[in-house]
Amino acid sequence: MTWLVERGIGEDRALLVENGRALAARVRWPGELRPGQTVAATLVQRSAGASRGMAMTAAGQAILVDRIPKGASEGAEVHVAVTRAAMAERGRLKRAQGRWSDGPGEAPAPDTFDTASPVRRFPAGLWEDIWSAAWDREVAFAGGALLFAVTPGMTVIDIDGDLPPRELALAAVPAVTSSLRLFELGGSIGIDFPTLQAKADRAAVDAALAATLMDWPHERTAMNGFGFVQIVARSTGPSLLHRLTHHRTAAAARMLLRRAEGLEGAGAIELTAHSAVLGALEPGWLADLAHRTGREVRLQADHALAFEASHAQIVPR
Repeated sequence: MTWLVERGIGEDRALLVENGRALAARVRWPGELRPGQTVAATLVQRSAGASRGMAMTAAGQAILVDRIPKGASEGAEVHVAVTRAAMAERGRLKRAQGRWSDGPGEAPAPDTFDTASPVRRFPAGLWEDIWSAAWDREVAFAGGALLFAVTPGMTVIDIDGDLPPRELALAAVPAVTSSLRLFELGGSIGIDFPTLQAKADRAAVDAALAATLMDWPHERTAMNGFGFVQIVARSTGPSLLHRLTHHRTAAAARMLLRRAEGLEGAGAIELTAHSAVLGALEPGWLADLAHRTGREVRLQADHALAFEASHAQIVPR
């Protein structure tokens, strides 16, 4: 197994690959607060006597801070050790979280993006398949499909198919456990299996989940009489599924740039997309694309295109 990393425009992507198959995926968007880093900020909100408050970085990033000393007052310049990145939810933003630090501290420990082997391009189709599944919020498996819903309280996975309930539940387990890693899911996750009346059938599914999640840190309930299982895993920031649910134009814009980077041949690059996707392309990204490819970049708006149908092509200069 080998972690590979693509340094893309507007995002870095990492894949754990074994024998040509992706086992896990991670995404980082530059500029986001990174769990493990310590940042300078200003304490902007703190109730008298409370150990919690809010700090603001020079870049305007709000952080909910814990363990504030009694003597600290609003307006103080502080250091905050980030424990979780900000996450968008339906109708609101969950601010980044951190704890009070007495100093700038050490640099964050190296993570996957620091230690993975850099490649210009992942093996063909691997990233595209994961991205498409996360975009559609659906993963097919033999006999059925997983349907994902990102809610403020938890990520819910519904299992749908035509197989008998026990067979369907057991057939879904490998797809469920694979998707948890490929979408980098964390937090509270609910799995709605088919209702299984027999206790032995429920125990069989619990055992299958335990076996396939043995090396994935989490806590899990046993399946109840309605087929529901809850998993809780550590969450340090938005998953790929969360990004593609709550930042669809931004995600589509980054995917469009990735497609453009992979083009071959002489000529200019034409990016064709819905105007909302084109509007999400930052000028610096377009300049980076032109620099990386050595080509002129042109934009073409097509309001009839779905966001995910954005495409790039080589056209005559």
